[in-house]
Amino acid sequence: MTYKKTHNNVFTPVVAGIAFAISSLMLCQSAAAADPVVLQLDYDIPVQQNQVAFVPFAGDSVISPIVFNDLNKTELKVTNKNLPQQPRSSSELTGTLPVWQKLGIPYLVMGNTRTDRGKVVTDYEVVNVQTGQVLGGKQTLSADKDASSLRYAAHVIADKVYELITGTPGDFSGRIAYIEESGRGKDKTSRLKVMDADGENARTITEVKGSIFSPAWSPDANRIAYAVQREKSYPVIYVQNVSGGSASVLTPFPGSNLSPSFSPDGSKILFSSSFEGSAHIYEISASGGQPRRLTNWTKSSEVQPSYAPDGKSFVFVSDKAGFNRPAIYRYNFGSGQISQVSRGGYATSPQVSHDGSQIAYLSGRSAAIMNSSGGVVANLGSTGIDEAPSFSPNGKRVVFASTQGGKGVLTIKSLNGGETFGKSGQGIIRSPVWSNSPK
Repeated sequence: MTYKKTHNNVFTPVVAGIAFAISSLMLCQSAAAADPVVLQLDYDIPVQQNQVAFVPFAGDSVISPIVFNDLNKTELKVTNKNLPQQPRSSSELTGTLPVWQKLGIPYLVMGNTRTDRGKVVTDYEVVNVQTGQVLGGKQTLSADKDASSLRYAAHVIADKVYELITGTPGDFSGRIAYIEESGRGKDKTSRLKVMDADGENARTITEVKGSIFSPAWSPDANRIAYAVQREKSYPVIYVQNVSGGSASVLTPFPGSNLSPSFSPDGSKILFSSSFEGSAHIYEISASGGQPRRLTNWTKSSEVQPSYAPDGKSFVFVSDKAGFNRPAIYRYNFGSGQISQVSRGGYATSPQVSHDGSQIAYLSGRSAAIMNSSGGVVANLGSTGIDEAPSFSPNGKRVVFASTQGGKGVLTIKSLNGGETFGKSGQGIIRSPVWSNSPK
């Protein structure tokens, strides 16, 4: 960023480029960075693309690289190169703050790790370099010494650093569930897998001979509901704890039982089923029992339900408009009224963002996003297979599946100027969905 001196020695940013202006606007949402700061400096701050200086945490070699990698995938530009010193805390900046101010990087992240009663404890701070203020005060996080716990702790720290700077919670402590398929016909094997939001640390939750469809996270990110279809049988929905154990059958009904969606409080699940004839939408207790039918159109099929985050409505897909003309509709629980959301074109696989303002869906063969009233916000490009995007918890990124060079690829795409990257699988990849942070 280039700064120029105006009257009263106030330094104001000169923004060169629309993309950087957007990034700067987001940064200014932080209260600590909102107002111009009067500085007693007699030099010009240099042009600086980086917005965050990251000093690896003292005494640590595991957490720091993950935090740095996470932050670098956001719209923030982060560097750990050519820094004037390697402070462990804000107290070590005494007398050297002008040197950091001269560097021209608005924010500084630093900290240290220590062992306390068998735990790894990380103390870290985010400093507004212009003012020397520690945003939110010193932060402390404890974790077990195993690799999984340390990796999760790093994601939590990255989320907090991002929030302190931008005012928006980060999304790296959530996880992504997806299906990986290999083989065909009788030889098809499907695996339900979970990975970290940076594309690493993938592990298999369950494996079946046959097909797995439409995984859905519980709000607390401890359970996943999904449908399984084995040879010569109908799809059945299961609910499974992510930490292990056997899956429990939710829908032991004849017919195609698909597309589970947890209610915001985790107590109920929507799904589509044809056990009464045509496919309709039902609601059932998350522990099982008798389902309640919600849709009653007689000459169409209703599928792919997804709760709105406030629990007052859900979106779903119907071919009511005609054969091969699926559209997205909204069902209101209070009134029982149904209204059409999408306008024109082939629209399927809706998922509402966590703030309720947008809907991710499949537009023909392209991953797309519309606003809650049905206006298209963005086409994200052809996914290559019938898969729609899933929002990250803060709505700043999406994940979707595609096929490139005959291999399945998970693409994590930033919606606000951050890095877009992909992860290849061993077979066809389907139905990725992003969880909240585990509770």
